Amino acid sequence: MIVDQPSAMRTSFLALLFLSAFASMAQGQFPTLAGETADGTSVTLPVAKGKKYTIVGMAYGQKAQPLLEAWYEPAYLRFVRGHGLFAGQYDAAVYFVPLFVGVNKSAYEPSIKKFRKTATPEVVDLVLFAKAEADMLRTQLGMTDKDIPYIFVLDATGRIVFRTQGAFTDEKLEAIEEVLLQ
Repeated sequence: MIVDQPSAMRTSFLALLFLSAFASMAQGQFPTLAGETADGTSVTLPVAKGKKYTIVGMAYGQKAQPLLEAWYEPAYLRFVRGHGLFAGQYDAAVYFVPLFVGVNKSAYEPSIKKFRKTATPEVVDLVLFAKAEADMLRTQLGMTDKDIPYIFVLDATGRIVFRTQGAFTDEKLEAIEEVLLQ
C-alpha cells in the first residue's frame, strides 16, 4: 500500500489541530452564573461546596429542555445517591441549569412555579434557574446549538476539565464518571 505522505501529514495535522482546539475549549474557566433553586436559595456557579468537582448541565433552548431533563435522574442516581459500581467514590456537586435568555426570560417565574409543583423531590435541589445572556455563553462556553444541552465537569477552581453535549446516553455518563474517578 502506498501512502501519500504529504496528504497523510496534512490529515494528521488537521486532526491534531482539531483535538487541541477541543481540548483548549474544554480547559477554559467556567463563567460566573447566578441563579436560584426552586425554594429561592441563591447559588452562584462555579461553586465547589467542599467538593472536588461540580457537574453543570445547561440548556437555553426550548427543544433542549426535555433533553436536559433526561439527564436529571441518571445523574442524580449515579453521582448524588451513589448507585453503581463505584458508589460513594464521587466527590461532586451536581446542578442542572435551565437558562432563560432573550424573550424567554418572561417565562422564568411561571417555570419555577410549575417546577415546584411537578418536580421529583430528590431532584429539586439540583435544578438551578438562571437568567443569562446567550451571546456570553456561546462565546465563553461554545454553546452554539440552542437545541441541545451541554454538560460540564468543573474542578474545585471552576476550570472546565470535561464537557459533553446532546441527549443523555450511558456512554456520556460513564465518560463523566471516568473524569470524577481520576
